[in-house]
Amino acid sequence: MVGVVLMQGFAGVMWLLNVALILFTGFALFDAAIRREDAYRAVNKQTKPFWLIVLGLAFVVSVIFPILAFLPIIGLIATIVYMVDVRPAIRGITGGGPRRRGSSSDGPYGPFNGR
Repeated sequence: MVGVVLMQGFAGVMWLLNVALILFTGFALFDAAIRREDAYRAVNKQTKPFWLIVLGLAFVVSVIFPILAFLPIIGLIATIVYMVDVRPAIRGITGGGPRRRGSSSDGPYGPFNGR
């Protein structure tokens, strides 16, 4: 009886992880699709079609296979590389980064007056 409950709980957690993986790769694929192609070349990170193919394959694999399989793990790694390396670089040159308020003389804790 306890084993059945544990297995159902484990299956539920794995299902949630699989849904999270699908959403994560789907977001990365959507983000890669809306970025300008010249931005990829400007930051010297592969090409837009390359990332669309890689992330598209990662999305399809995460939908078809469960997360315990080998291929979704490779897709997850590719998605993480895009989200951590490529996306911030592209956002940095296209102006999609965080909005800054204040003047250029502001420090991390407020205005820098030189006193």
